[in-house]
Amino acid sequence: MASRYAEVYARWQADPEAFWEEAARAVEWMAPPARIFHADAGVHGRWFPDATLNACFNLLDRHVRDGRGQQVAIIHDSPLQGFSKCLTYAEVLHEVETLAAVFVAHGVTKGDRVLLYMPMVPEALIGMYACARIGAIHSVVFGGFAAKELATRIDDAAPKMVLAASCGLEPNRVIAYKPLLDAAIALATHKPDAVLVLQRLQLEASLVEGRDLDWAHEVAAAKREGRVAGCVEMQATDPLYILYTSGTTGVPKGVVRDTGGYLVALAWSMRGLYDIAPGEVFWTASDVGWVVGHSYIVYAPLLIGATTLVYEGKPIGTPDAGAFWRVCAEHKVVSLFTAPTALRAIKKDDPGGVHFEKHNTSPLRALFLAGERADANTVDWARDTYGLPIIDHWWQTETGWAIAGNPVGLGMLPIKPGSPTVPMPGFALEALDDAGNPVPPGTMGSLVIKLPMPPGCLPTLWKNDARMRDSYLTAFPGSYNTSDSGAIDADGYVFILGRTDDIINCAGHRLSTGGMEEVLAGHPDVAECAVIGMKDAIKGEAPCGFLVLKAGVMRDHGAIEAEAVSMIRDAIGPVASFKLAIAVDRLPKTRSGKILRGTMKKIADHDAYAMPATIEDPATLDTIAAALRGRGL
Repeated sequence: MASRYAEVYARWQADPEAFWEEAARAVEWMAPPARIFHADAGVHGRWFPDATLNACFNLLDRHVRDGRGQQVAIIHDSPLQGFSKCLTYAEVLHEVETLAAVFVAHGVTKGDRVLLYMPMVPEALIGMYACARIGAIHSVVFGGFAAKELATRIDDAAPKMVLAASCGLEPNRVIAYKPLLDAAIALATHKPDAVLVLQRLQLEASLVEGRDLDWAHEVAAAKREGRVAGCVEMQATDPLYILYTSGTTGVPKGVVRDTGGYLVALAWSMRGLYDIAPGEVFWTASDVGWVVGHSYIVYAPLLIGATTLVYEGKPIGTPDAGAFWRVCAEHKVVSLFTAPTALRAIKKDDPGGVHFEKHNTSPLRALFLAGERADANTVDWARDTYGLPIIDHWWQTETGWAIAGNPVGLGMLPIKPGSPTVPMPGFALEALDDAGNPVPPGTMGSLVIKLPMPPGCLPTLWKNDARMRDSYLTAFPGSYNTSDSGAIDADGYVFILGRTDDIINCAGHRLSTGGMEEVLAGHPDVAECAVIGMKDAIKGEAPCGFLVLKAGVMRDHGAIEAEAVSMIRDAIGPVASFKLAIAVDRLPKTRSGKILRGTMKKIADHDAYAMPATIEDPATLDTIAAALRGRGL
């Protein structure tokens, strides 16, 4: 169908408040908003400042009331445990109102923080909903975070209670969470009053007397006594959660998400961007520790009465490169949202799509990508192999939802290779030079969002308005600095070239490592790649490319590396000074699939670095160091 995007975006531009007032009707309010936006409130304005609501009520109670009680709300699929199970809306609501009563019994009230240190199990979602029900502010820390990193978040959030599982599961190993948590609490200045522990069958944790509580025992007692907690009325501007993201100073930034604006933005996006209807199964193959998991595993699907899927597994190895397609087929998934890294891993192991053909994925309508740049070659391969629209989109922890995307619900726009398409309503995007002037269409610049940002974006950082201003609002006055570089073409399509610190200066030329990666990904033997800028005594920086080859490639690695160098010279020119490509077995990544280019650069430059808290496998850093040593670097 013809896309309504231009009409809808123009309607937002013409009257932003009327646009978001209409969008807000998808949410059930206790006190509806009389004022839509207050420009002088907070650091850069606040949405729906006089309205009240409860997030948990919008996700659960109203759907049970309106007849969806027996519909499946949460599917838990765990190849690591060898089973899947389903929970209906009525079942989830009962678990949530009971767990919320446990919180209340242990002194947790509105405004208190509750920190979650959980794997991919339904109890993680239930814990977050229970917090929202009573007005507690949840802060999820990715399960398995190192004790020191966890301690910094405990000190910043000062949680009244911690929810933890005894362990997390990875292929071929069990990760004990409780010793890491105990060590973090010992390191932290702030001490939580209570720790509620979910004991898993794979490993039972020891409990600290006087502090630790057994999750199952506490919930069972509340059920026996018939204790439940009701929904607390919250201001739309009250914090729903704090989510920590890395800071350049090494001190994590606590991104605050408000309640009302977030629900309004998510509800619009589920229909306008993702085209999901109530009752359909929407699967975001992420982790609840990340913003993608918060928005599109935990909150958005249930907000509109859809079914969400919690996956405890990997794209490959659990048991093979057909894992995603097995899940889609078994649970009739209509839309899958994952990271480009996951696709590249599947492509490496199953370049011909043999595993995909084994499963009936006919309900699957689209595959969305975000997290890493989606190189055109991977997108083209996935489209040709799977016969699905492959839709890249771009967003950040701070924004909470997509800055730019291809709005399937409004009618898809033509796809341009390498572009996440166009800005979503609410995002007035510009590409600026260093002086803050707009650059011509198609020219690389710093991508910024003109204030005010739309509902759903961060109003501030936890207890730190000054850092909010310094981090995001001072470099380009009147705009939010995304810290991403890119271009906007004459059609309004956005092209993301990388973080601004991924732009290297080689002999006075500003070069995008992302642009080089786009070229290298086009080599027929390359599954994925990363380019960094290494220190160079003469040119300042010189690019170095790392190549992971597809499974089964038997050609001489030196020949492939030479071809990669030639490809950059042909596509970008001698100005790139690209002389070094190195084939490696794998790249260091975070558990969400982002390549750790900054750490790789520090290894190449022989600079000191801290072990990234979210790294998937620390041994991959040794792989990079060994590869560089093998070239005398």
